[in-house]
Amino acid sequence: MVFLESIGGGAAAPALPAVDGRAARRTLRAQIARLERDLGAAVIAAYPRLPAGTARAAYAGPRLLGLEQLERVRDDLADRIAEVRAQAAAQAERQTEARLLIERMLLDPGAYHWVRVANDDIGEPGCKHWHVRPRLGLIGMLAGWWHVKISSGCPLSL
Repeated sequence: MVFLESIGGGAAAPALPAVDGRAARRTLRAQIARLERDLGAAVIAAYPRLPAGTARAAYAGPRLLGLEQLERVRDDLADRIAEVRAQAAAQAERQTEARLLIERMLLDPGAYHWVRVANDDIGEPGCKHWHVRPRLGLIGMLAGWWHVKISSGCPLSL
């Protein structure tokens, strides 16, 4: 370790190694750019869309961020990606459960009276839905004649 003499002739202070701030900032900016791409891809991959969240750091106006500030931005992005991925996993689990419910409804409609599942529930666009209803209205309900009615989609706008 290299020691420097203090000006006052007192104790020597250790010399700190020179840090290349430009290279560190360049690396952090590259990491931030990759994390932003990953966040965008995670948000777009899910249907219906998930919120990307908002940046937690409040840096008003244009400025050159220091290493510590860039590290905070990087860490914040990593946390937001983890949150979005957890939300996407939970959403995918709910959609899988809804698909399984549709299969069970089609196999045994009598066990799922009045249950309705929409396209949004299974992660698909459109207005289609599956609805367990009695055949022939009240007569079918009293006789136990249940079936799955599949809608034809979105109504025409007039």
